[in-house]
Amino acid sequence: MGIYYVGIVGGFLFKIQPLRQHVDEWVWVLVGDLPPAYITCEECPNAACALDGYIGAMQEWIEAAEAGKSVEDLIPVNVPATFENAQNLKSRLLMLDERILSLYQDDLDE
Repeated sequence: MGIYYVGIVGGFLFKIQPLRQHVDEWVWVLVGDLPPAYITCEECPNAACALDGYIGAMQEWIEAAEAGKSVEDLIPVNVPATFENAQNLKSRLLMLDERILSLYQDDLDE
């Protein structure tokens, strides 16, 4: 179960053994030519929803970085929160949204 586009993005569902209480047992892991991240399954019943959630979380990071605000409580991104890095990420997310996520509209409507 997942989503995969060579050289662009891979989204995979993992079952983990949490070492602490209140840690989700199932997580989506997203990797590729973009910052890696994991998304919990609470609101993401499928890979398209996980990618959509990833894009939304990264857009929050972009908005904060562009405004020079703290990103401490947002999704971790493996680059400094600069305007330039926000612009680079924004262009990648736009491509993900327009060229890949748009192919899964039925899955997003679930």
